[in-house]
Amino acid sequence: MTQSFTKQDFQTHMETEHKPSLLSSYIREIVYGGNDGIVTTFAVVAGYTGANAGNIGSFSILTVLLFGLANLFADGAAMGLGNFLSIRAEQDVYNHQKEKEAYEIRHNPENEWEETVYLLKDRGFKEDQAIQLATIFKTNPDYWLDFMMRVELELDNPEGESPLFNGIATFISFIFFGFIPLIPYLLTDQTQGAFNLSVGFTTMALVALGLLSGITSNRNIIKSVLETLVVGGVAASIAYLVGTFFR
Repeated sequence: MTQSFTKQDFQTHMETEHKPSLLSSYIREIVYGGNDGIVTTFAVVAGYTGANAGNIGSFSILTVLLFGLANLFADGAAMGLGNFLSIRAEQDVYNHQKEKEAYEIRHNPENEWEETVYLLKDRGFKEDQAIQLATIFKTNPDYWLDFMMRVELELDNPEGESPLFNGIATFISFIFFGFIPLIPYLLTDQTQGAFNLSVGFTTMALVALGLLSGITSNRNIIKSVLETLVVGGVAASIAYLVGTFFR
């Protein structure tokens, strides 16, 4: 006689073995917002430095700070709101398709059953197995609907995502990491010296973001750091190069 696996057993298993940390739950927003924050803020610094090479003075420092901070908060808000709206739109699309699929299951179950058999056979089940599984699915309309959304329409379920918290996570990550390239401009009044320091601070920020991404997602840390450095370095180099055209 086998011991039944209870709901409490399942919840305990999920909490001890598979419960994601807060960072891993929002790692997409953290990496997306952080990388964009670093790159776009450094783009202001690099672009301005490239355009004003040789000009040294407190006014230049102040200008970089003003434009950098304005860009930081404006772009951070835009990214956070953009992420909020994109998730809302994704959820609206998903719910609309879900309503259509639920209507088809209720009003044309035989056609949906045939589609289910085809989809199961297409994924390697034998015909008798596919027929048996499709028949079982018909007895559980909620699971059947979920199956058709995932397999037929190939739509991931975004219903569990919070547009508000995802948007906030993107905004905070953008501001936090994006501020790092500006720190040297608070430490010195020498434009070129501040820029050289900013390059180092930006590199460290990209490394930190790559480490965070790699550790949280259990990816190869070296690969994660290198990818982040390459993407950020290319964007920063382009910003500086474009700035030199406006000298």
